[in-house]
Amino acid sequence: MPTTGGTIHFERSHDGRVANLTLDHGRLNVVTMEMRALMAERFAEIDADRDIRVVVIRGDGEHFTSGGDIAGFMEVAPFDLTDLGHDITAASRSQKPVISAIDGYCFGVGLELVLSTDIRLATQRSSFALPEMKLGMMPGSGGTQRLSRLIGLSRAKYHILTGERFSAQQAFDWGLVASAPEDREGLESEVDRVVSTLLGFSAVSLRTAKEVLDRGVDGPLATGVELERKAYSMLRATEDFAEGVAAFGEKRTPQFRDR
Repeated sequence: MPTTGGTIHFERSHDGRVANLTLDHGRLNVVTMEMRALMAERFAEIDADRDIRVVVIRGDGEHFTSGGDIAGFMEVAPFDLTDLGHDITAASRSQKPVISAIDGYCFGVGLELVLSTDIRLATQRSSFALPEMKLGMMPGSGGTQRLSRLIGLSRAKYHILTGERFSAQQAFDWGLVASAPEDREGLESEVDRVVSTLLGFSAVSLRTAKEVLDRGVDGPLATGVELERKAYSMLRATEDFAEGVAAFGEKRTPQFRDR
């Protein structure tokens, strides 16, 4: 497999308010080093565009991705791999809600990518793995840290140390994915439902809630609660909250302006 090649398509939908990123590199969507860097570039463009409210990441072809370009690791200097591992998880640093729509294989760097997103949806045929141990390596793009926080340390140790796959149903039961529809048609219906829901909310409240969740979860409970209280008070001063209260009282749909 080449170090370069493949791409991440970037298209807008829903009147420009949704950014759709699609991994595209053959049937297995092998993620090259070039694609890792491109992910960071895509999110830089998305985060600079105030019109974009939600991001959806998909894989083109038969599988979301079978993982990274194995041979390509030997063509990159060890120090440079730290940046590439940082690039692929740009979704975790975006202020916008990021949804991953998973179908088929979601292995290696592909799983690390979706672990960095906010809402994960996967078809029943999807399967997950961090198989780096089989190469004499370990996950290097957040896999050890994010998986353990999401499914528990014991389960994460088992699946990282053995490289064993787990199913979409297991991922759903453990809370790793929020929904596990039967097939790709059902997956797209679920994506549309979630996107429509998010587009109906205030962007500033979504952005603030995401930040409080991400910043608070790893700190002491008292610190997280204090962060939540401060953010809650800040949102009280926004025009969107005033509009939400007014719309509730008038029994109408709020028209948020993200202020």
